[in-house]
Amino acid sequence: MASRTNQRVLLGVALLCAAALPCADSSRLSAAESPSQPSVVTANFPTATAARLAGDGKQTRFILDLDQTVSFRVTTLADPYRVVVDVPQVNFQLGPGTGAGRGLVKAFRYGLVMPGGSRIVFDLAGPAKVTNSYVLEAANGQPARLVLELEEVDRAAFVPTPAPENRPELRSTIAAAPPATVPAAPEATPQKPGAPADGRPVVVIDPGHGGIDNGTQSSGESEKNLVLAFGLALRDRLEKAGKYRVVMTRDDDTFIPLNDRSKIARSLNAALFVSIHADALPKAEGDAQGATIYTLSDKASDAEAQRLADAENRADAIAGFNLAEEPTDVADILIDLTQRETRTFSNRFAHLLMGEMKSTVRMHKHPLKSAGFRVLKAPDVPSVLVEIGYVSNKGDLEHLVSEGWRSRAVGSMAQAIDTFLAKRMATAGAGN
Repeated sequence: MASRTNQRVLLGVALLCAAALPCADSSRLSAAESPSQPSVVTANFPTATAARLAGDGKQTRFILDLDQTVSFRVTTLADPYRVVVDVPQVNFQLGPGTGAGRGLVKAFRYGLVMPGGSRIVFDLAGPAKVTNSYVLEAANGQPARLVLELEEVDRAAFVPTPAPENRPELRSTIAAAPPATVPAAPEATPQKPGAPADGRPVVVIDPGHGGIDNGTQSSGESEKNLVLAFGLALRDRLEKAGKYRVVMTRDDDTFIPLNDRSKIARSLNAALFVSIHADALPKAEGDAQGATIYTLSDKASDAEAQRLADAENRADAIAGFNLAEEPTDVADILIDLTQRETRTFSNRFAHLLMGEMKSTVRMHKHPLKSAGFRVLKAPDVPSVLVEIGYVSNKGDLEHLVSEGWRSRAVGSMAQAIDTFLAKRMATAGAGN
């Protein structure tokens, strides 16, 4: 009963948060959407000088004037209906009153959402689809322009884009570029007719950050690149053994929303989800080193764990809430039981992983921690987040860029995965 009461309270808070988003100031992202506004404008960032809407309730066009072309990514969201445009960090120098609505757009807001990344959010009057989106280069005395064209549709025709199978990529754009393509979600290799289905356990490897989200940076190295190299090396090691189907949430420099990462694991009924990151400690907070393994918890194990979870969760803070289908009483209980079992398995794997890694790589003085990472919240997939080191520490950074260190760390992680899944498969087989 206590569990159900707590879930209802949390659901109520989430509903209030979701309801509050459309009411934010129409010209700037709210504090939750834009956690850190720079106090000094950096001249190297693109500058937006004007923004305007044209059209009516059937078709509406948005035009943003820029001093240089930019890459972008478009996402549509429902309940409430929104369009979200992610771009590299932009210096918004827009006039007073910018953000008022017209046609299909009730209002729009804009701002910085992470170092290196900005966002424009359009609150829609109803369901609409993006029929065209492109960037025009400066020509004939006219500035570069980002253009978005919207068309009214009914709810049945509206398809939100964040789902793994409909995820647009962050891409470079040039004059008269075609609309963004929509790649398919990771899929298994097609089976030949009559061939048995691939019954191997699925392991999902999730290199953090990507695209406009660089993650932490130091001495010219970006977290997004370091963890991608590590993730690819782990994938290659696991695939070589042939025991698992291995799926990457990203295998290139692509921004993937946090919710999409866990959805990929759930859609594939994954046996394990491993998210790879590399932390950095602000200079004012001293120095730290070594790898840390995190599991999900409603309450962070310490202040540092809470700081890290807050920073990671901030990357797509306005992704929205999907609370349209509140679970029934029976479903509530089943979800609670599933989550408890999943956390037990996650904790078991975390301890196994620590045991393997401590013999090959330097570990943090407190190597096992917990916090409320959104990327770990799949209720039915054992999940851990591994901070493989601190890019802010000179010794750790030297390891992170070393192929020899990476190979040793990947080997210990692969061994832990083997041990964990062998026990799980044996237990599952005994229960059949």
